Amino acid sequence: MTEPAARLLDVYDSLLRTDAEMQGAVHVGRVGPLYLAIFPGGQGFITSPRFSGGEPTPLSELVAPALEYFTAHSGITKVEFKTRAHDYAPGLHETLLSHGFAAGEPESVMLGRLENLVSHRPAPQGVQVRRISTTSELEQMCVMSAEAFGQPSAPGTAQELAARMDLADGVELWAAWAGGLMVGAGRIEPVAGTEVVGFWGGGVLPGYRGRGIYRALTNARARSAMATGHSFAHSDSTEYSRPILERQGLAKVTTTTPYLWKRS
Repeated sequence: MTEPAARLLDVYDSLLRTDAEMQGAVHVGRVGPLYLAIFPGGQGFITSPRFSGGEPTPLSELVAPALEYFTAHSGITKVEFKTRAHDYAPGLHETLLSHGFAAGEPESVMLGRLENLVSHRPAPQGVQVRRISTTSELEQMCVMSAEAFGQPSAPGTAQELAARMDLADGVELWAAWAGGLMVGAGRIEPVAGTEVVGFWGGGVLPGYRGRGIYRALTNARARSAMATGHSFAHSDSTEYSRPILERQGLAKVTTTTPYLWKRS
C-alpha cells in the first residue's frame, strides 16, 4: 500500500516530532516552541515542531537561549540540534555555526507502511536473525555497530540501551549472525500512543554487505512490529540504507541534519 507523500509528511510532523522524541529523556525543558531534552550520559537534544514561517520568533533566534539552557548544566558534554529541510528556517545554518555547532551528515527521513518491509525471501544461507537476549550480546552489538558505522565505540552505550530495555516500553534489539559472528544489528522503538515504530541503528559490517542481511534484519523487525499492532515504519537513513528501504516501499519525506555542539 502506497501513501500519498503529503499524508506521510503530515504523519511525520504530527506524530514523530517533539513529544515523540522525548522517550528515554531524564529531563525535558522548553524554550518557546523548542523541546530541550537531557538524555543519560550527559547528552542534550534540541528539537521543534514544524516551522512554516508564521511563528512569532524565527527558529534561528532561539539557538542562543537553547544552548544557554544546556551550558548552565555542567554535566552536559554535547548537544544535538536537529533540523529538517522542509522547515522554514532562514539563517539557521549560519546561526548554529556561529554558536559552535558543527553540521553532521544529512539523513533521509523514511516513512511508510510496515507491510511494505515484510519480505517473503528467507534469510541468506548461514545467517541467523533473532532478538538479543543477554547482556553480553548487547555489549557485542554496541561494539559491532560502531565498527559498521566506522565510529569508535562510545563508552556507556551498552548501559544506556540496557536502561531503555528495563523500561519495558517496547524497544527491541535484533542482530544477525553469520558463522557464529555477529555481523549486523538494529532496533525498533515504538512511538508511544501512535501506530508508528522507529527503525534505528540498522547496520551491517562492511565485509558482509550486499548479501541480503540488512533486508533480513528489516524483515524480522517489521514482522515483530506488526505483531504488536503498529502500521507505519519510520527511519532516519544513511545513503547506504535509504535505497534498500525505498526498494521495500518506504518513501523519503524530507531530510534531517544534526548539528552537534561539544563542551570544550
